[in-house]
Amino acid sequence: MSDTSKKIADFFTSYPLRTFDKRQLMVHAEDALPGVFYIVEGRVSQYDITTSGNEIVVNVFKAGAFFPMSWAINNTPNHYFFEASTNVVAHMAPAADAVQFLKDNPDVTFDLLSRVYRGIDGVLQRMTHLMGGDAKSRLLFELLNTVYRFGEKQKDGSTFIALKESDLGKHSGLARETVNRCMQNLKAAGVVNVTHSGITIKDIGRLEAMLSSAL
Repeated sequence: MSDTSKKIADFFTSYPLRTFDKRQLMVHAEDALPGVFYIVEGRVSQYDITTSGNEIVVNVFKAGAFFPMSWAINNTPNHYFFEASTNVVAHMAPAADAVQFLKDNPDVTFDLLSRVYRGIDGVLQRMTHLMGGDAKSRLLFELLNTVYRFGEKQKDGSTFIALKESDLGKHSGLARETVNRCMQNLKAAGVVNVTHSGITIKDIGRLEAMLSSAL
């Protein structure tokens, strides 16, 4: 853990600890936000619901992240749902305290800014595949993006992600049938393996090459 990460963890440790079960809603869209969450364990999905009732995941927070900072800093209304993607343990601090912490610690603010810009880069890449690609490229991008952020290296050189095909649909905005068809093609090509616990990427380099050629 870096000095900055430790400083962040130490700050939030003085605030109440809360636990959430997998799939439990932590915050409802349009509701008043209770404070700034700091994730100790687990992952949290931020999503919206389309007029047709489909969930679209716009961001995923992992251990060490704190959110929602746009609301805390700018007092912007919250239009998103925040759901525990796994069992979650998190501290929750008042927004005013979190903002003052940023003001008092420029290194933490710079670290947050760095994370924001990495997130923006991801959004821009996603837009590229939404506007210029097809269903296959959108799915490949979401697979690789999840691998880069949450992938677990296996002894045989493959990478495991605890993600189901239904989750891929929420991340990519694709219908379940479309996701299933694309995944069947990837399985037939020997690139991925799907089980009830998640997806194993057998060759990340090959997946990257497929994405490059899809645009």
